Amino acid sequence: MTTPLEDAMDTLIRIFRHYSGKEGDRYKLSKGEHKELLTSELTDFLSGQKDSLLVDKIMNYLDSNKDNEVDFNEFVILVATLTVACNGFFEEQLKKEGF
Repeated sequence: MTTPLEDAMDTLIRIFRHYSGKEGDRYKLSKGEHKELLTSELTDFLSGQKDSLLVDKIMNYLDSNKDNEVDFNEFVILVATLTVACNGFFEEQLKKEGF
């Protein structure tokens, strides 16, 4: 039986692989694949954003080697960064509520 953390890791890998390789390198996300992943998998996060260029900005930020693709390591940085930001938000909410 796997642990919840192991399941989460497996899910990250499966989601990345589901979207990668449709347009070229199967181990990387092209700009189009990256946009499809973000708009399909982070709908709540993106729906609250007012910046129409946000997906492009995220791609440029993540693409550390500037090859116009996002590899798995770069993708995990996005997920970790968003997770840390969400955790910080929830901690602040709990503090405001006196917990």
